[in-house]
Amino acid sequence: MVLHKLFWDDPYMTECDAKVVSIDGTKVKLDRTIFFAFSGGQESDKGTIGGVVVTSAVKERNREGIVDITYELEKEPFFAVGDTVLVSIDGGRRERLRRLHSAAHVVYYFIIAKLGELEVIGSNIASDKARLDFLYEHPLNPILTEIEKLVNIFLSKNHKIVSEPDSTKSDLRWWVCNGWRMPCGGTHPRSTGEIGNISLKRKNLGASKERVEIVLC
Repeated sequence: MVLHKLFWDDPYMTECDAKVVSIDGTKVKLDRTIFFAFSGGQESDKGTIGGVVVTSAVKERNREGIVDITYELEKEPFFAVGDTVLVSIDGGRRERLRRLHSAAHVVYYFIIAKLGELEVIGSNIASDKARLDFLYEHPLNPILTEIEKLVNIFLSKNHKIVSEPDSTKSDLRWWVCNGWRMPCGGTHPRSTGEIGNISLKRKNLGASKERVEIVLC
């Protein structure tokens, strides 16, 4: 059975009904879900399934090679396989993740427009901030003020953001904005105007490694 990922259909949903496909102790699988599992640097949602707190969500491929999600609950559930349960997530956390994830993509494109293609060696989208790690021989401080200003101007123009499926790979999505395209299966807002203003901070990771942290204002 292919898991229906409702967070791609509507990343603004905070509740849905789902049928329980399997239970293995505290591990549960569903037929449909709004509950995002850590992927592409974006942290998992927080919430409940059938009223039971989810402690982790893990993306994995099943025997048929189809991407599935296993949810670990804080205790063995009282519901059974075949039952319909309510899946609920923290809407405020999802909103911040949406905004920061798209903000990180925009920041990336402005940085490479200024410096050329840089090797990205890490990224993370949390609910309090996002980060991008680059290989670069010089401190990024001199350009961050300019990049921050350009990004905030761009965001204020309310450019449309689309998360679209790949034409050949069923589990691949593309983030599209203002002619930019990036492979990404995360959750995003519908426009840059929803992101609001951001601020940037540089951290030196040593050995020609630079980190840019992104915070919502």
